[in-house]
Amino acid sequence: MLSADCVGVNPVQLVGIARMAQASPKARERAGVEYFALESRSTLNRESSRRMPFAWTINPYRGCEFGCHYCYARYTHEFMEMRDGPDFERKIFAKVNAPELLRRELREARDRRLPIALGTATDPYQPAEAQFRITRRLLEVFAEFEGLEFSITTKGASLILGDLDILKTISARHRFAVHMTVTTCDERLARLLEPKAPPPAKRLEAVRRLTEAGIRAGVNVMPIIPGITDSPGALEVLARQASEAGARFLYGNVLFLMPSAMRQFMPFLEREFPDLVRRYRKLYARSAYLSGEYKERLLKLVADLRGRYGLDNRGEEAPPARRYEQLALNL
Repeated sequence: MLSADCVGVNPVQLVGIARMAQASPKARERAGVEYFALESRSTLNRESSRRMPFAWTINPYRGCEFGCHYCYARYTHEFMEMRDGPDFERKIFAKVNAPELLRRELREARDRRLPIALGTATDPYQPAEAQFRITRRLLEVFAEFEGLEFSITTKGASLILGDLDILKTISARHRFAVHMTVTTCDERLARLLEPKAPPPAKRLEAVRRLTEAGIRAGVNVMPIIPGITDSPGALEVLARQASEAGARFLYGNVLFLMPSAMRQFMPFLEREFPDLVRRYRKLYARSAYLSGEYKERLLKLVADLRGRYGLDNRGEEAPPARRYEQLALNL
C-alpha cells in the first residue's frame, strides 16, 4: 500500500521532508526508542498506486516500533535521509499537528464521501500512540463529521480497545471498518516475524471485542509470506479462528518486497529460513510484486476460505480507488 506521503513527490519536496525530520525536536525517549515531533504539511494523502480500495491515506506516525521484518514502509525513512534500517523502528516521528490539518482538509473537501484509510504505511496504534494520542485526536475530528467512508488498519490490539467509545460514535456516523492484520496464528512464528507486535490471539480477541461493540471488524492476512505463512493448513486455521472471533470479512495478499524492505528481510531470511533464500531471490528478481500461478492459487484459496467460514464481507466491499479518480480536495 503505497502512501502519497512519499510516492510521487519531487526531489525538492524530498529535501524538504529530510530537513523537517532533521529539525524535529526530540519529544521523548524510552527503551532505546526516540520520539520526535514532526510538523506535517497535510494529513490526507492521495493513494497513487491504483491497487488499493481507497482514495486517501492517513499515517499519524513515521516509523513503527513493531519492527515487522517484512515491512515495506521502511522506504519512508529513506526519504528523510535515514538509511540505517533499524532507525525505522527506533526513531519514531509523531505528526503532532495532523488532527488540526485533517479538520481543515475535511471542511474544505468538495466531496464528503472520500474513501480514506488510516494506517496504511505505519501502525496508528503502535506504542507511540500511548505517548502522543494522535490517532485518538484524529478520530475525534472524524466524529465531528458524518457520511464519510474510512477504515483503520492495525495490529495494535490493546490501544484500539481503549478507543471503543469514540469508535462506536464513528460507526454510527460513517461507513467504517477496522482491519486487524493477522499474518499467522502461530505465536512463536509471529514473534519471529513481528517482534514487538501484539500476539495473534490478542489481535483476534480485539476483533471479538470490536464486533461485540457493534463495530464492523475483520482480518487482513497481509502479507502472506511465501514458504513461511502460506500453507493451506495454516491459512485455514487463521480463517477458522477469525470466524470464531466474529470477523465480518477476511482479505489476503501476497508479500511484496520493495528494495528497502528487501535489504532488511533477506538477512532475516538467511538467518532464520536459509533454505528459502534461493527461492526468494528467484521470486523477486524482477519485481517487488509477485504475479502468475502462485499468487492466483493463494488468492483463490483465500477466497474459498472466505466463503467456507462465512467471511465473505457480510456487507458491501469498498470499491477500488480507481473509481474515485474524480474526487478532489482543496488542499
